[in-house]
Amino acid sequence: MVLFHYLCIEINKEKDMHNPIVTKKSKNQQEPKLMSLSRMRNIFEPHLQKLREGIFINSELAILHGNPDVFQLVIQQKPPFCINDHRLGIVTKGTVDTNINLVEKHITAGCLVFFGPGTIINPLHFSDDLELYGIALSPKFPMPFAPKQMPTAFNGQVRDFQLPVSESDLATALQILETMWNVVRQPNYNRMLISSLVAAQMHHYDSLFRSYTDQLQGTLSREQTIFDRFIYLVNLHTPKEHQISFYAQKMCLTERYLGTVIRQASGTTAKEWIDRALITRIQVELRHTEKSVAQISEEMNFPNPSFFSKYFKRLMSMTPAEYRGEK
Repeated sequence: MVLFHYLCIEINKEKDMHNPIVTKKSKNQQEPKLMSLSRMRNIFEPHLQKLREGIFINSELAILHGNPDVFQLVIQQKPPFCINDHRLGIVTKGTVDTNINLVEKHITAGCLVFFGPGTIINPLHFSDDLELYGIALSPKFPMPFAPKQMPTAFNGQVRDFQLPVSESDLATALQILETMWNVVRQPNYNRMLISSLVAAQMHHYDSLFRSYTDQLQGTLSREQTIFDRFIYLVNLHTPKEHQISFYAQKMCLTERYLGTVIRQASGTTAKEWIDRALITRIQVELRHTEKSVAQISEEMNFPNPSFFSKYFKRLMSMTPAEYRGEK
């Protein structure tokens, strides 16, 4: 996980970090809103009779109430997925293995999780006894905070986190969610009350997040801190920046030193991490959009479609057209 306090210092040095989700996009290069609430509603609609006791969803809010069938429906859509909203989860039973923003995570019962806008998720495996509660807040949701007053865990400086918490802290999160669930089950949707309950849940997560990162600050090595920072920057810039030199310059390090540290910290070269991030984003575009190969090539800053196709085939052992045809 990206070390929060390190990011707070470093982000202020970068003009384009003020709003990392928005400022990297031009009018003609919007990332696809792939697993938005509207798409989820379309996926779940044929199954709502079966799912209604475990899920609530409207145009601005979704609440998951422990129903594991939801995950099977999502997996059938063929990951990886990109999200454009805020999602807060509570794992009460079982385990999840998933790749989140390049990093493989093993999430266990007793964890609170957060995925922010721009997160790329590639679910790998769910245990049979998985039980998960959570909320998803679409861009339409009336956030209970002014733009510059969002709790620090949700203000765009990190895209995801997973927190192992105590039984009492987990119970508090569940109680807040249970109250939300009871409110949305009433005949009239009380938007103001739901917004207030979301604020309470976000403050709860934020307090635990800050406490957890404070503890980590004294235990992470310099190498691990550099690695976390590198992965953060790769997730942020990789659609346009494919060279190690760019990231070394951002981190005020030499290319050689950065490459050495990344290999020591992860067992993988910096170039391989960049390639992983780039290929994942290309997969998302090919699988979930109607963009042409030429358009994707241009948006991903390749010199031409031929070079793009050769790059993809070298790493995936198939052409972009063949990968798209696997749907």
